[in-house]
Amino acid sequence: MSRHLPVLLFLLPFLTALVLPMVGLARRAWCRPLALAAVAGMFVLALVNVAVVLRHGTTRYDFGGWAAPIGVEWVNDGLACLVMATVGFLALIAMIHAGPTTPPSLAGREAPYYTLILLLLSGLTGIVFAADLFNVFVFLEVAALSAYALVGVAGGRALVSAFRYLMLGTMGSALYLLGVAYFYAATGTLNMMDLAERVPALITSKAIVGGLIFMFLGLGIKMALMPLHSWLPDAYTYAPDSVSPFLASLSTKVAVLAWTRIMFWVVGPTAEIEHVPVLTLLEELGAIAAVAGSLLALAQSDIKRMFAYGGISHIGLILIGVSLGNPTGFAGGVLYLINDMVMQAALFCLAGVVVTQYGVRRLEDLGRLRAGDPWLMGALIVMAMAMVGFPPTGGFFGKWYIMLGALEAQDYVAVGAVVLTTLVTLAYFFRIFERIFRDAGRPSATDPRPVVPWSLKVSVGVLSAAAILLGVASDPLVSVLRTVVVPAGL
Repeated sequence: MSRHLPVLLFLLPFLTALVLPMVGLARRAWCRPLALAAVAGMFVLALVNVAVVLRHGTTRYDFGGWAAPIGVEWVNDGLACLVMATVGFLALIAMIHAGPTTPPSLAGREAPYYTLILLLLSGLTGIVFAADLFNVFVFLEVAALSAYALVGVAGGRALVSAFRYLMLGTMGSALYLLGVAYFYAATGTLNMMDLAERVPALITSKAIVGGLIFMFLGLGIKMALMPLHSWLPDAYTYAPDSVSPFLASLSTKVAVLAWTRIMFWVVGPTAEIEHVPVLTLLEELGAIAAVAGSLLALAQSDIKRMFAYGGISHIGLILIGVSLGNPTGFAGGVLYLINDMVMQAALFCLAGVVVTQYGVRRLEDLGRLRAGDPWLMGALIVMAMAMVGFPPTGGFFGKWYIMLGALEAQDYVAVGAVVLTTLVTLAYFFRIFERIFRDAGRPSATDPRPVVPWSLKVSVGVLSAAAILLGVASDPLVSVLRTVVVPAGL
């Protein structure tokens, strides 16, 4: 039974998505409870899957009894199970948060709305477990098409943002598929295990080099790696406040996982192009993205856009960590990936609260939050500490291990990028708190305090606690990452 867990994790949201439109015709009120139950079940199965993988090790699942490379294969290893557990947890919290923040314009369209969310989760699950390059493409498209529709579902400016996302996302998919075609032409297989045996001997081949570049560009667009990020700020800013936590915490991070699996489990960490180590190029690109993203975040006045650029910056930090070429840096990069998934979900949940409950979208209006409940300010302080990297949050320990890996590799450019990004992140959160506590714009004592629904308080509170728990439990978590996640030969 345990070997079927990856398939069950995919089928639970996928089959529910197929059923929801029919349920919505007869019992529209059942759509949200059914979707919420499917996501909760997905999270429980993901936790069971973590326990199974940690106890029994990596397993491979052959669909239809056809063994790879002829058949379709999924791999359930340490990296997949940990990321899948994080996806399940954040999807559940985002689903709880989505209720009060769902736009009124979606009234009567609950069935297609929750169907798209479940299809997004199904596609992301497939990307996490897929063990051949073409199936990664298939599930990238399932997730991407769902995301395009979810961004534009609110109408207005969101439709323009969704169209731009669609255009650039389609370009990313085409580039990735072109890279897959080059790999197949050179090796005759798309199974990752087979490719890992054949690609190292062909790494100087123009087909392999070209395929690797095209796949990186395609996934670079999907993960919003600067300068391939232009779709993301508008998409996250104008997407419905109920949708942004799903996209910000899950979509780009799973694309990073897909690239990491290709780079380390297919191509290999020692690959070179024209005598230049591929990991060195990736680390430099990550450093540029980390610093530039944080500087652009500092320049923003829209809260959601500021958080969006902060997420772009952290994609660069993750890429720095996994590209340092040693177990410490890789473990730090994966740890920061998990932490950033939590941080981005929390920030966009907070943004949803201040937008829907307080009517605040821009920095100059943040003074209205002075009338808010203490829990809101407490959660914002915790998430600021995590984003900047103060102990005891997980953000601190993620950066700590990335910097240890950089020092171990004697890569002082990476160290400088992490430090500079941290200082700039501190600066833009200082702007936020300065706007909240300054005298100008302070609400009067007679201003009513919004009655915030309990589900919003729960979602923000749980995510804040998770950010601290990831820091407290960082030592055993890094030990697990070193044991079951760091690829062989690193």
